[in-house]
Amino acid sequence: MAAPYELIYYAGVPGRGEHVRLILEEAGAPYQDTQFLSFDEARQRVTTWLAGGGHGNPRYFAPPLLKHGDLVISQTPNILLYLGSRLGLAGEQEDDVYRVNALALTALDGLSNEVHDAHHPIAVMLPYADQREESRRRSKEWVQSRLPSHLAYWQKVLVENEERGSGPWLLGSTFTYADLVLFQCLDGTHYAFPKAMRQARDTGKYDRVFKLWEDVKARPNIAAYLASSRRQKYQDWGVYRHYDDNDVIAE
Repeated sequence: MAAPYELIYYAGVPGRGEHVRLILEEAGAPYQDTQFLSFDEARQRVTTWLAGGGHGNPRYFAPPLLKHGDLVISQTPNILLYLGSRLGLAGEQEDDVYRVNALALTALDGLSNEVHDAHHPIAVMLPYADQREESRRRSKEWVQSRLPSHLAYWQKVLVENEERGSGPWLLGSTFTYADLVLFQCLDGTHYAFPKAMRQARDTGKYDRVFKLWEDVKARPNIAAYLASSRRQKYQDWGVYRHYDDNDVIAE
């Protein structure tokens, strides 16, 4: 379809919509973005589409939403799956799309969903202040056991690719949107747990993982995007939040 892409998401934080922005920016694909509306206008745009998709689209539960012509789809991994093949960022072989999707889902599960749950372990709608102690306990346990487990997994993926001589990315020599997803997950985790991520980096155990984070940042289109006003700042009401009480290091 020749229609422009439109990202429908709240304004004010990167959130889960950031993964969609990154794939569009990397590909140099023109797109519209509700982040450029006022906070209230963006919320109204989201509310309108959540109330009923129209054009044969079903009602959706939550943003981000991607509108492309008459098609409106939700769920970040689903949107990335849709865009990946169209923008040449889902691998080169026919089955690569599923490999890339699996990698992206793994990153989102471990370094997005789990990081979010560290600051809201009891209930999403309950203010952080009302679950501060539980959040600190959850964060301490996550930094101690889960973060090393996730970083070790990604290190193994990258080292095995290197040993096969297949290249520096998650799918070997081919850069895909899975690399973008992992970058954003690592970047957000840096914001939420700077002490723990600094400690992990200083061990040298995950050097390939942190190199990928740096290498993605250095890609021309991504570097230009990160330096622009289009890249929203992390704030303490998004997926990634920093609280001093939770910023612990592993024992």
